[in-house]
Amino acid sequence: MRVFDNTVKRKLREGKKVVGAWAQVASPITAEILAEAGFDVIMIDLEHGPGDILTLIAQIQAMKGTPALPFVRAPWNDFVAIKRILDAGAYGVLVPYVNTRAEAEAAVRACKYPPDGIRGIAGSPRAAGYGQNTLAYLRRANDEVLVMTAVETPEAVANLDEILAVPGLDGVFIGPMDLSTSMGYFADPSRPEVQAAIATIEAKVLGAGKFLATVAGNWAQAQKLYDRGYGLLLVLADGTALAGLAAERVAQFRKEYGEN
Repeated sequence: MRVFDNTVKRKLREGKKVVGAWAQVASPITAEILAEAGFDVIMIDLEHGPGDILTLIAQIQAMKGTPALPFVRAPWNDFVAIKRILDAGAYGVLVPYVNTRAEAEAAVRACKYPPDGIRGIAGSPRAAGYGQNTLAYLRRANDEVLVMTAVETPEAVANLDEILAVPGLDGVFIGPMDLSTSMGYFADPSRPEVQAAIATIEAKVLGAGKFLATVAGNWAQAQKLYDRGYGLLLVLADGTALAGLAAERVAQFRKEYGEN
């Protein structure tokens, strides 16, 4: 009998640091590559990525046999979408664009079986071993599934104390690009006003005993964020990493040899 054990959730509760990567191109091959590289978390992106439930399952299957755990950014705070994500075998869910306590409560309820939530119970999906591991999964799912919500707007910042008070919410993900844009500074998180808002979020989340998560564009930035108390950082993405490396190699060639 396979035990549903969310080692990442336990590490974050203990204040330990974990490292993750985005899987955004809906490919089981890149998911496998990232998992084999040794990341703790692979965040499969169904909000901005092109994937669907079948590509999600294929990506999670490609990670099997590695220590990496599959987390998923849901397309929206929708209990049907979240139910299917969890039934596919996700260990954690990132719910985007959560701005109020009521929305945070809805996100948590979508991830929990009754009486703690409204997630529909079925022993047939992949998460429960297609009926071969049903009770072992069902009995542990409410405790083991990790729930985090994204702070991406001034409204979410203003309501953060109430959001953090929601039982069952494990952590908060800061979306710096969305936050800066919604504050009137298009795609510019470096603005002092945005940095001040981020500092407020950091202090409140850590003060509430929740974990902090966000993205890091490079390792120097990641080290600074870990030192500020972040528990989970997503330090690269499959699509943009390949695109950046490809552009770099072509630029090196053109610099040396021109157009020939």
